[in-house]
Amino acid sequence: MSRPEHDMFDELCPSSFLPVRMGHKWAPLVMRLLEAAPLRFGELRVVLHRTSPKELTRALRVLERDGFVSRATAGRAVTYELTPLGRSLLGPLKIVYEWTSTHWDELLDARDPVEA
Repeated sequence: MSRPEHDMFDELCPSSFLPVRMGHKWAPLVMRLLEAAPLRFGELRVVLHRTSPKELTRALRVLERDGFVSRATAGRAVTYELTPLGRSLLGPLKIVYEWTSTHWDELLDARDPVEA
């Protein structure tokens, strides 16, 4: 791997916009849920029951800010759906999920070393 260029730390460097950073651990899961169809907040909450409403709201805002998700209102109903930009990120995310699945045991071992 080559040494990073000094300007990669510049404020306008493309690496500062890396979608992998997404800023929120629930964001990739939300994107996977929105892959099939737009969903309402409550529908997302049912599946992501381990997250609080506050955390889910934060994830949706991050995704909306970065252009991956759009928010649509029809009366009182609010739905969230992937934008074309968000859909274009699904392929790379699936590769990361596959890698994680392949290396799951190694990742668990690295996080929780067994004491001798």
